[in-house]
Amino acid sequence: MRSWPYSDALRLLCADRLAGFSARHRGDPGELKRAAVAIALAPAEDSASVDRPSEAAFLLTVRAATLRAHRGQLALPGGRVDADETVAAAALRELDEELGILAQPPAILGALDDYETRSGYLITPLVIWLPAPSILRPNPAEVARVYRVPLSELQRPDSPEIFAIAESDRPVIRLPLAPLSGHVNAPTAAVLYQFREVVLEGRPTRVDHFDQPSWAWR
Repeated sequence: MRSWPYSDALRLLCADRLAGFSARHRGDPGELKRAAVAIALAPAEDSASVDRPSEAAFLLTVRAATLRAHRGQLALPGGRVDADETVAAAALRELDEELGILAQPPAILGALDDYETRSGYLITPLVIWLPAPSILRPNPAEVARVYRVPLSELQRPDSPEIFAIAESDRPVIRLPLAPLSGHVNAPTAAVLYQFREVVLEGRPTRVDHFDQPSWAWR
């Protein structure tokens, strides 16, 4: 698998490929609740700095067991967009509320396609570049654990896994990721797969045809 150093070259590559990608966004979400998630790119090592480079990683959280919805599930940092709030502002606010990371609007490199979830949300994924070092301060009321997952994990030869379920005529996607013991499922898997295709591979791939496992529909 290719290694992706956390560097200005990677930041510029991400920004360039996102700028060249025509992301699909729905102006009116209808009955869906609008949400934002952050594909937050940071050094894979806590102690990395500008002078001590590291492999690049994205942040993946385990949702707290006390949350009302989707408790204990793997998810990107993010949440519902408040009234009179932009998607970008929501993504930055959620990074602060969940992980204690204060990022400014220039850190946003671009966006991927909106993704409609079975649980009633319209998710807009934003790619956000975090500085080195990136010190995480997870909020225990929202986050049980945080993983720094190397970008190379998205390009494993056994990824993605596509399979069928009886409840849908759409294929379901999931991604095996180390150091996780299992998989990350859609919608997070669909968002990360599109990031891999658009940003790491340079392919304008759509993912709205991928469904989620039935247990994630609630």
